[in-house]
Amino acid sequence: MWRSWVVIGTLVLVLGVIAWRNGGPQRVGQAVESGGELFISVLPNLLLGFTLAGFLHVLLPQELIVAWLGHDAGLKGLVAGTVAGMLTPGGPFTHFPILASFLSKGAAVGPVCAYIAAWSLIGLNRFFVWELPILGHQVAVARFLASVTLPPLIGWLSDWLYRTFHVSV
Repeated sequence: MWRSWVVIGTLVLVLGVIAWRNGGPQRVGQAVESGGELFISVLPNLLLGFTLAGFLHVLLPQELIVAWLGHDAGLKGLVAGTVAGMLTPGGPFTHFPILASFLSKGAAVGPVCAYIAAWSLIGLNRFFVWELPILGHQVAVARFLASVTLPPLIGWLSDWLYRTFHVSV
């Protein structure tokens, strides 16, 4: 976690210097104000997402998480992660705290990555609410079918990379 703080902190400092050179303290103030407004606007989602993750962490038994999403779940875990990601609506403020909780209770990298890929590529909420009505059924269905096999593959490949190369950031 500290590495991401260093990267983000460095980016903030570099952009702060650029903003200062482009407009002085007023430009830096505008940037800080804009960031504060964004923080306030997403705060309710953050609170709800982390609270939901806390309830799931407390209420879902570790054995259930391990059985369905753990290292030994194999293809079942990849499919379960894919289906869960496909079915659950919401944004990153909801999903990532939940997935972090699942990882801490024994979920494997593969099913978690399959979940993220399914949520991103084949989320049914987006498919029915946005793609079908706006793009039409031919385009939406073609895109969905082209994408449906990718989340389990991404999950498998992510797990393989994680285990083989002991990937860490």
